[in-house]
Amino acid sequence: MTEYVIIGDGISGSSAAETLREEDPDAKITVITDEGEALYNRILIKEHAKGKLPEAPISIHEEDWYAERDIELSLNTHVTTVDTDDKIVRTHEGDDISYDKLLIATGGTPTQLPVENSDADGVHHFWTFQDARRIRESAENAEDAVIVGAGLLGIDFAAICGAQDVEGKYLMRGDRWWRYALSGDGAEIMHQAMRDVGVEPVFDSGVDHFETDDEGTVTAAVDPNGDRFECDFAGVAIGLTFNTEFLHDVDLEMDNGILVDEYMQTNLEDVYAAGDITRFYDVLLGQQAQNGSWGSAKEQGRVAAVNMAADTKEEEFEWVSSYSITHFDFPFLSFGHPTLGDEHAERRYSDTEWRRVAFKDGKIVGGVLIGDLSPQSKFKQLMREQRDVVDQADVLLEKQVDLDNLAPSQEQ
Repeated sequence: MTEYVIIGDGISGSSAAETLREEDPDAKITVITDEGEALYNRILIKEHAKGKLPEAPISIHEEDWYAERDIELSLNTHVTTVDTDDKIVRTHEGDDISYDKLLIATGGTPTQLPVENSDADGVHHFWTFQDARRIRESAENAEDAVIVGAGLLGIDFAAICGAQDVEGKYLMRGDRWWRYALSGDGAEIMHQAMRDVGVEPVFDSGVDHFETDDEGTVTAAVDPNGDRFECDFAGVAIGLTFNTEFLHDVDLEMDNGILVDEYMQTNLEDVYAAGDITRFYDVLLGQQAQNGSWGSAKEQGRVAAVNMAADTKEEEFEWVSSYSITHFDFPFLSFGHPTLGDEHAERRYSDTEWRRVAFKDGKIVGGVLIGDLSPQSKFKQLMREQRDVVDQADVLLEKQVDLDNLAPSQEQ
């Protein structure tokens, strides 16, 4: 009987556990997580924090889901170290859990701002369900907010402020939101959406330090220019610090994440990784890449499990990810790797419609759609086909994209 151990019960770890049970009905499967509740929907916790959703719809798996599949779930359990020679996982309670094959799916923890008083009461990071509960309660009692982190996660705080009628200042280091993927035209659509919900973007800013009252509660943020912004709520979303501290004695190859091949295997035999924590080999890009989307993490967990259960490596991870934002009156979607392009084509169609396609070596590697998401499946198809279309960007920017208008692909 094969023994599988999965560290982490996010969507990648849970997807792996479910797949392993399907692939190996007689195996022993153990899932270890330091959280106090089973898998929940990280996408929907935003709606809970906004005050739009009660807790009930957010849970995905109750504990009996694991029992029904004969999967052992260990909640509130911290892994202290992994011995890959003897194939043992050690926990904070002194338990030794043996494995034949191991999956690391521990994700990350929000990075704290390295400034004075960044741990003050009222300064929030957004990752877990428990975070969402605290943010909701704090925002309901707040009047003024500061948001830091001009990326996909930071905008969730802007939406929360808008939903909870909190006046916000969004402090951005550069001249626009998500400047690595958006030009000025696209970013301005998002800036106006923020203003419409009561959140004002402040450019070339950031936080030098927070001020607090005598009780240690945040009262203001001071930016590097010396400008002071009063707040009783602060949301910080400047990225993830990967949860790898328990791997300090393990000879895993890492480069801002655990390096895995296209089969989700690390450099160590019988050790796999999946989810946010990985830098995976993207077979479409032909290079290592990272992606934090829910769909990508779920598929990585499934592919890792298929290969863990097989005698030989069976399936490559090939995925075109997408990340959507539904907080405003218009939809927003990024797909693929929009920040990795060496060329770009874009067009603005209206006050709330804009499109940008990123190319690398002539092929689409990602893009951003605002207002009209209808071309996404066609762009993803071209990515999977790896067609060289950079010279036909005009076809891709037509309001209605018709792939039949593209010149036939040339045989290589």
